Amino acid sequence: MREALAWKTGEVHELFVTAPAAQRNAELLQAASAQGIRISEVDDKAAASLSETVTPQGLVAVCDVVPQPLETALRGTPRLVAVLYGVSDPGNAGTVTRVADAAGADAVIFAGDTVDPHNGKCVRASTGSLFHLPIARSRDADEVFAACRQAGLRLVAADGYAEQDLVEASANGELAQPTAWVFGSEAHGLPDDVVAKLDTSLKVPLYGAAESLNLATAAAVCLYASARDQRN
Repeated sequence: MREALAWKTGEVHELFVTAPAAQRNAELLQAASAQGIRISEVDDKAAASLSETVTPQGLVAVCDVVPQPLETALRGTPRLVAVLYGVSDPGNAGTVTRVADAAGADAVIFAGDTVDPHNGKCVRASTGSLFHLPIARSRDADEVFAACRQAGLRLVAADGYAEQDLVEASANGELAQPTAWVFGSEAHGLPDDVVAKLDTSLKVPLYGAAESLNLATAAAVCLYASARDQRN
């Protein structure tokens, strides 16, 4: 909630709060009131219905929509972008958004038939990161790829079957380039026809017996590898 109140590209229009939550969050409500945000008290049943969670915190905000146009999210000279293609699990999408924020990415783009960034579980999994960096959404993946290239970004598929891995790419200086990492769903990865449209594909090296990494872990390794090399 604090992240929403500090959001620079959108607004909070109304807060719904239960009496116990109002007592626990008096300072936050004072900040909301100072911004002219309407505050409405509701009972526990209404709060549970609004929050869509089993254990609601009793505080729900009505905000502007999060996604921006592609050209807005990619304006300037972005260096690191995360593209989620066909990711249907909201927890994964929200966690990757959080990882991208932590790695200093310039934007997160939801491409193709991907979960809505407004999904409640996605919002919660992002732990506020949805309000920290530009978010864009387009069901036209080709439009996303074209916009990334126009912004000067190299499109890199995170693909467990790629021939080259992150260590080799880093040694060659590839990860220091402006990069849009493209991540597929945890269950199916990226389709071959999508990988073929991208500039290259890289895999995370596995040194132990594990067959693979989950989406959020793989995204963290890839994004931090690029962030490190871009800052050296």
